[in-house]
Amino acid sequence: MKLLDKTSNPAFTNYFFDGDNNSSKTMSVTGIFTKSILSILIIIIISIGVWKIYNEGTDIKWYSMGGMLAAIIISIVISVRQHWAHFLVPLYAIAKGFFLGGMSAYAYKHYPNLPYQAIGVTMITFFVMLMLYQTRIIVVTKKLKSVIITAATSIFVIYLISWILGFFGIKVFIWGTSWPAIIFNILAAVFASLSLLLDFDYIEKHKHKSPKNKEWLATWGLLVTLVWLYAEILRLMRKVAIRF
Repeated sequence: MKLLDKTSNPAFTNYFFDGDNNSSKTMSVTGIFTKSILSILIIIIISIGVWKIYNEGTDIKWYSMGGMLAAIIISIVISVRQHWAHFLVPLYAIAKGFFLGGMSAYAYKHYPNLPYQAIGVTMITFFVMLMLYQTRIIVVTKKLKSVIITAATSIFVIYLISWILGFFGIKVFIWGTSWPAIIFNILAAVFASLSLLLDFDYIEKHKHKSPKNKEWLATWGLLVTLVWLYAEILRLMRKVAIRF
């Protein structure tokens, strides 16, 4: 499989769409939309629950950390057991609900309007990128794919290394509020946005071709990108609010 046949989102690779289509029903945009809305509602409900217990004085540190680790593990399992996606994707949404609930609650404590603003910006970004893709103002070429894949992978590696170093008490610059940290967040948010283009492109190329059950994998892919985008926007807005 060639690198350029992939997207920056691990859920949208040719691996997940290999095999013969023996089903009379095929993947559709409507099916992906329905499953995505359901998954997002799960994330919202869990996040509200975590937010509520935080306001009642409960320490949610491990809720958030546990949600993040669970989401990573579930993603790995989905990657190697694609036929389990129909029940693993809802579990992924639950895990991300705990993670985002904790993250949003911490931000809300110091900056009450920040989570709502981040949600709004994420939604606007999604529809803007969809419009840019549909009108072909931005064309998804092989070169563009390569750039986004390389950048997204580099960002992921930096986060992973900084997270590991954190266990040894080494704080990496990306978690601070310095200009380099802010610039890093801006770049991460930009490439998270561009990753949506690749997801749209892949869905368009495989709709009405891949089996119906692959909709859960496509849904997972969109959730991965949207959660990443929201997290980057919230971090960026928080850093800017602290600095200014």
